[in-house]
Amino acid sequence: MKKVVVMGSSGSGKSTLCRTLASELQLPLYHLDVLFWKPQWIMTSEDEQEEILQNIIPKQSWIIDGSYSACLAERLSAADTVIFLDLPRKICLFRIAKRLLQNLGKTRKDMGEGCKERFNLEFIKYIWDYPKKRKPYILNTIKQTVNQQNVHILTSPAAVKAFIVAKKIENEREN
Repeated sequence: MKKVVVMGSSGSGKSTLCRTLASELQLPLYHLDVLFWKPQWIMTSEDEQEEILQNIIPKQSWIIDGSYSACLAERLSAADTVIFLDLPRKICLFRIAKRLLQNLGKTRKDMGEGCKERFNLEFIKYIWDYPKKRKPYILNTIKQTVNQQNVHILTSPAAVKAFIVAKKIENEREN
């Protein structure tokens, strides 16, 4: 695991998993939320997003946290491991509510500078609609782009924990 793409709904645990893997595997971590959001919740253009990713993808190793469409096929093609967090909607919504309460008015470390946590009904709707609107596109792109033996679809918090444990054991054996 040298080039890892982690995707999933907001609240699925992407950033938490990425931080754990980056620490365990000693890989550089790129949060697309940090790179794509400008202060005051202004999204970078697709051209800017592609330019940002074209500077990361050729690097020797990385973990990229985010499900954005920009350069999705390129990210997946360059990755040696793809992790899709397909957790239930209710878990994602619960985690977002918890995150909102803990961070209201603050900018999280895994978010663009000047993007303070706030309640946003459109964002809640995005999470609610994710299984029907975004998930099929992502799974189809994975299917068309990636060698399936390197794809891990994790569907529960227990599956995520088991994956982390397995990677820690694997990493200890290699080192």
